[in-house]
Amino acid sequence: MYHIERYKRNPIVDFKERTWPDKQIEKAPIWCSSDLRDGNQALVEPMVVEEKIEMFNLLVKLGFKEIEIGFPAASQIEFDFLRQLVDRKLIPDDVVVQILCQCREHLIKRSFEAIKGIKKCIMHIYNSTDTLQRDVVYDLDREGIKNIALEGVALVKKYMKDHDGEIILEYSPESFMGTELDFALDVCDAVVEAWGANKENKIIINLPNTVEMTTPNVFADRIEWMSTHLKNREAIILSTHPHNDRGTGTAVAELALLAGAQRMEGTLFGNGERTGNVDILNIAYNMYSQGIEPNLNISNIKEIIDVYERTTKMSIDPRHPYAGKLVFTAFSGSHQDAINKGVQAMKQRNNPYWEVPYLPIDPADIGREYEPVVRINSQSGKGGVAFVMDTFYGFKLPKGMHKEFADIIQRISEVQGEVSPEEIYKEFEKNYIEKKEPLHFVKCVITDADEDGDFSTFVKVTYRQNGEEKVFESSGNGPIDAVKRGLEKVVGKEMKVLDYNEHALTSGSNAKAASYIHMLDVETGNTTYGVGISGNITRSSIRGLFSAVNRLFY
Repeated sequence: MYHIERYKRNPIVDFKERTWPDKQIEKAPIWCSSDLRDGNQALVEPMVVEEKIEMFNLLVKLGFKEIEIGFPAASQIEFDFLRQLVDRKLIPDDVVVQILCQCREHLIKRSFEAIKGIKKCIMHIYNSTDTLQRDVVYDLDREGIKNIALEGVALVKKYMKDHDGEIILEYSPESFMGTELDFALDVCDAVVEAWGANKENKIIINLPNTVEMTTPNVFADRIEWMSTHLKNREAIILSTHPHNDRGTGTAVAELALLAGAQRMEGTLFGNGERTGNVDILNIAYNMYSQGIEPNLNISNIKEIIDVYERTTKMSIDPRHPYAGKLVFTAFSGSHQDAINKGVQAMKQRNNPYWEVPYLPIDPADIGREYEPVVRINSQSGKGGVAFVMDTFYGFKLPKGMHKEFADIIQRISEVQGEVSPEEIYKEFEKNYIEKKEPLHFVKCVITDADEDGDFSTFVKVTYRQNGEEKVFESSGNGPIDAVKRGLEKVVGKEMKVLDYNEHALTSGSNAKAASYIHMLDVETGNTTYGVGISGNITRSSIRGLFSAVNRLFY
């Protein structure tokens, strides 16, 4: 049933002093991966210890310096995983692990048992502060909720006295988006004061978008409001943990950075509860596309996908930003044409910047093959087919030939769907290069002469017609004209060469040339292209003439 009357708008922030709309992202935040905690708890089949270790090693390799590894006090497998990291000495000296814990004594005590032997650890405590949970879950007023947070701080301080490593405290007012700003500020200020944070011993205040409840600009307002009103701001690393319930997690995260957030918690590919956490890779690649160093090793997306899919048993959507199989693929003819022209323009101009229509970054920069950029189906156009022939096989088809050959491929795609580059090339061979019937060129002897100041070319062409070997002789103002005149006599038709193009297919002493002949049947006005290939440019041109004649008249 459709009951829109059951829903109400969430309040906005009356904050006219906001400055974030005029800012730009200038640098990457402190990244904290929550794949092994928030991401893992949302899996249908949570990772076992060895899978967690594989994921942990990937995160280290990617350059994460803060990694939330779980809730060791709540699960034996998470406790054992943490101990494996310690016992096997898998935590690099420059990586800080983070564990989550509710503000309860038995859980905090167990957490300290789990982190024994770790040199540096972030103890992440939290409690819900929003109006709804205060009412229906805790049945507590504001003071009661604040006391839970302060008791958590006191318990961490109690047990860290006997701990042999450094503890960084992180506090999250869970469901921050549903918490009145003045109350969120009151709780966070109280936690900062109780911890005794200062400029040299900072605390992490993490403001999570636990459930997206409204538009990203409102979250940005809340972040900037908190950033400007927190009492001891210089003692605080302001963090955020966006979720994606409304599908705007990336926008929320990026606007939060504009609004003063210095740290970002998220997961690879946005795995997490419900619609997931913010996708850290998405934000990092966005930064990369703007020339901002993301401070993560994201150049091999294939490796990241491989480990992620194997350990989580999740799959990447084919349209997922940057990582999906189809995101660097163009089926649309107009898109293909623009990509083709953009790539050619970059090459010709030696442009130091990546500027190609429809491709915000070079796929090769993140370990994607360049070949699948253009894929051909019934919606594709002449530009895409030409792009495939150039990129895959080195044939730079004349502009006038693009539509002629694309029409051949489109007829195939309308029957079978997508057409692979290999199939496209086979059709090119069949329709042009191997178009040798009924007239098949065999050889040509060329003689140049100067008769009374007029330069002429004489040709003696050996060919086969329907398998029978024959010879014709002819003359013209060059080899192409002379052979064309001879073919006119053989076919009994007047023809005209409208255009001639050639280029090298390969380089070096064994280079082959491709020749393209645009031929007109003078009587009917019909035109077509022929293509010839040979290590000898003249021979490739003659083959192109024979190809065109066979296509035009037979």
